[in-house]
Amino acid sequence: MERYVNQGEQLVIALYVQDIKKSSKFYRSYGFQVLRDEGTFMELKWEDARLFLSEIPGTSPPPTNPIGNMRVMVPNVDEYWNLANERGAKILSNIEDRYYGLRDFTLAGPDGLALRFATWLKDLR
Repeated sequence: MERYVNQGEQLVIALYVQDIKKSSKFYRSYGFQVLRDEGTFMELKWEDARLFLSEIPGTSPPPTNPIGNMRVMVPNVDEYWNLANERGAKILSNIEDRYYGLRDFTLAGPDGLALRFATWLKDLR
C-alpha cells in the first residue's frame, strides 16, 4: 500500500467524551501535549500520533470495562508505572515482562479507552 498521508495523520483515535476538561487533564497528566483547543474539541499529540477529543452533549457514560486500549511506547515504562500508582490510577493489568517482547501495564482511561504503556524488553537490558 502506498503512503497517502504522514504517520501522524493516519489512524487517528477520536473519542466522544462527556467532559473534555476531565479527559484532557487525564491525557496531559501522562504526557500528551495539546495542539489545538476549541472548547468542545481538542487535538492532543504523542510524538507524531494524534488523539482527538470531542465533547458531545448526551454522550453515554463510559462503559465499566474499557472497550480497548491505546498503546503508548516509552523508553522508561517503570517511570509511567510509578506515575500511575502515585495518581491512584485504576490498574487493569500490572506491569510485567510479556512473552511478546514488551514490558507493559494497562490503566483505565476516563472515557472507556484504556492506556497501555510499554517498553521493548530488548531496550531494558
